[in-house]
Amino acid sequence: MTPRAAVRPLAGLVIVAALVWWAGPAAVAAGLAALEAGPVLAALGIGIVTTVCSAWRWCLVARGLGLRLPLPTAVADCYQATFLNAVLPAGVLGDVHRAVGHGRRAGDVGRGVRAVALERLVGLLVLVVVAAGVLAAEPTLLGVVGAAVPGASWVGAAVLVTALALGWVLRARLRPLVGDLRALRRTWPGVLGLSVVALGGYLATFVVAARAAGASAPAVELLPLLVLALLVMALPLNVGGWGPREAVAAVGFGAVGFGAAQGVAAAVGYGVLGLVACSPGAAVLLLRLASRRFTGSRRTRAPGSRARRAPSPATPATVGPPHPTPCTPATRGSACACGRRPARRLVRIPA
Repeated sequence: MTPRAAVRPLAGLVIVAALVWWAGPAAVAAGLAALEAGPVLAALGIGIVTTVCSAWRWCLVARGLGLRLPLPTAVADCYQATFLNAVLPAGVLGDVHRAVGHGRRAGDVGRGVRAVALERLVGLLVLVVVAAGVLAAEPTLLGVVGAAVPGASWVGAAVLVTALALGWVLRARLRPLVGDLRALRRTWPGVLGLSVVALGGYLATFVVAARAAGASAPAVELLPLLVLALLVMALPLNVGGWGPREAVAAVGFGAVGFGAAQGVAAAVGYGVLGLVACSPGAAVLLLRLASRRFTGSRRTRAPGSRARRAPSPATPATVGPPHPTPCTPATRGSACACGRRPARRLVRIPA
């Protein structure tokens, strides 16, 4: 890992360590209470719904781009990608893996990567729209984001300007993406509906985690804070989502009078339940690795082994006398390979 790539995970770890030191070990212990049987079963059930919705959304986008993607394969790939995103730095390596893998299977890596990028972009846009509605309804929450992420407004403005500038500079390379968006006109209702259902599943998991951590506030009061906590998970300064999420939850819960320690506990509980919800992805990964090793050992033979070669099937004997092997001389009048000269033809000259 390069030093530049290690900065983001280290920043996320520093944020988590600072929050644990500030809120105290009791907040982390309260968050780990989400590992009880009830919250775990609820997280697994909600995780099935959110994963199937994400996989179905991916299928709609891929088929709109002309790529074949069965739903069972998409569900398995999404489970595996979610697990890898949760345990690896940057939080996107699992999506990169499923994008490249699907592109190779479909014979078009470029379109496979664009399908996953569009599918993830739609989910992010739905979250941003919902967060914008929450902030419009409760403008005081803008101070929560500013307190949790210093200079958030300037960072947001810089990101927007940079994105617009890059879009203008790379407009020629983005033309295929624009064509893909046009090709998805018929599937947009389904893609947006599945994105809303998936977001509802994430928020429901967060509510379960907050309840397990001891938060007794009504869900209507918790949801705006939870939406902001999910929104900041898109920031690159995280390790599997950990870091900015806990910071925003701590500041938000403290700002509305619930207590910063309870916010940290709810965020920690959500992180734990998130790992539980994507744990079937670990089973998918292990099964695929075992299957690949097993099929590879059957196809190849280790060097130096004494395995006998399979004899070639015997050629059935031909009944009757052997046919003479025809021979064709290279030049007229020359001997052929078998040593015989071709018979001369007698040409009758008319009198």
